[in-house]
Amino acid sequence: MNSFSGLRAVIIGGSLGGLLTAATLRAVGWHVDVFETSPNELESRGGGVVLQPDVLEALHFAGVALPDPPGVASGERIYLDRHDDIVEKLHMPQMQTSWSLLYRAMKNALPAEHLHAGEAFVNYRAHGEQTIALFESSRHEEADLLIGADGIRSTVRGRLLPEVVPAYAGYVAWRGLVQERDLPVHAADTLRERFSFQHGDGHSALSYLIPGDDDSTVAGERRWNWVWYRKYSRAQLDALLMDRHGVARSFSLPPGSTKSADIAQLRDDAKLMMGSTFRALVDATDEPFMQPIVDLRAPQMVFGRALLLGDAASVPRPHTAGSTAKAASNAHALALALRSAQQSGDSIDSALKRWQTQQLERGRRMTELGISLGNRLMNIAR
Repeated sequence: MNSFSGLRAVIIGGSLGGLLTAATLRAVGWHVDVFETSPNELESRGGGVVLQPDVLEALHFAGVALPDPPGVASGERIYLDRHDDIVEKLHMPQMQTSWSLLYRAMKNALPAEHLHAGEAFVNYRAHGEQTIALFESSRHEEADLLIGADGIRSTVRGRLLPEVVPAYAGYVAWRGLVQERDLPVHAADTLRERFSFQHGDGHSALSYLIPGDDDSTVAGERRWNWVWYRKYSRAQLDALLMDRHGVARSFSLPPGSTKSADIAQLRDDAKLMMGSTFRALVDATDEPFMQPIVDLRAPQMVFGRALLLGDAASVPRPHTAGSTAKAASNAHALALALRSAQQSGDSIDSALKRWQTQQLERGRRMTELGISLGNRLMNIAR
C-alpha cells in the first residue's frame, strides 16, 4: 500500500460494491472503514455472476486474489425452444462465478477491524472538507469521503436524493440454485459447460454452472444457477411479496421466504411454459427466490464530499450482466482519480467532478441498454 495518504473514507454498504471500493481505495493509500447494516454474514445472498473484465481489473489493482480457476467456464451459448430443441448455438467463451466467491475473496483481503457489521447509517453532516457519518447506534465517524455503496435501497441516496426511487419494470427474476448432482441427467447433459436460454412469449429463462458452496469448481461439486424472468402486475407482485410468515416484503423474497403455494404455482407454470430441461431446474430447486426488476438512475453521484457508487447510483437490468462490473468500474476509476489528484497536487473535489462525469455516462449507457434489452425480451412496449 502507498503511504503518501492519510486520508480516510467511510463506506456505507458491506456487499460487493462496498468491499470493492474499500479494496481499491486501500491500494492507493486511503484508510477505509466499511459499515454494513446487517449484523450477519452476507454470504448467502446472490447467485451467479458473469465474471467481466472490469471486475478482474479492479481486483487485480487492489491485490485481491481469487481461486484458480475463479469460476466455471462455458464455451457456447445455446437457445432452446419449448420442445427442448436447440434452435441456435453460438461460440461465446466466458467465465461464470458466484456472488459468494467474490464476497469471500474481497472480505478476506480486508482487515477485519475495518469491517463493521450491525451499524445502520441514518444521516450525515458536512464539516468543512470533512463528512461526519451518523449511525443508529449513536456512533459518529469523521472522514474525508462518505461513500454510499449500499445498493438499490440505498439509505445514503435516500438522504441525498429522496425523490430518486426504484421504479418497477413490470417483471421479476425468479432465481434458484441446484447442486450439480441433483439435476436429472437429461437436463445436465444439455446444459453442462454452456450458457443456456429458453425464450417464450413474454418470459425468458437462462442457466449456467457456478462454483459450489465451498467455491469448488470440481465437476459434480458445482451448482446450477438459473433465472426465469416473468411478467406480473403490480397487484400480483404485491401478493408475491407477502412472505410465508405473513410479512409484506418491500423489495425481494430471499431464499426460504417464498410461500409454499407460490412455489407450487411456479412449478405448475414451468410445466406449461418450459421445456423439460428448464422445467427440471425449477423442480429441483427447494427454495426459489425472487427479485423484482427495477429501473433507477441518479442524476448526480457527487455531493461535496459524499458520493454514490454502484447500484446506489444506477441500476442496470440484469440482462446486461453488468451490475457488479459497473460497481467495479466505479470503484477502480475512483481510486485512480484520487491517486492522480494526490500525485499532481490537484484537489479531491476536482478529481471527484471528473470521476462523476465519466461514471454518470457509463451508468446512463448501461441502464439504457438494460431497458432496451429487457423490454424487447419481455415484449413490453415503452
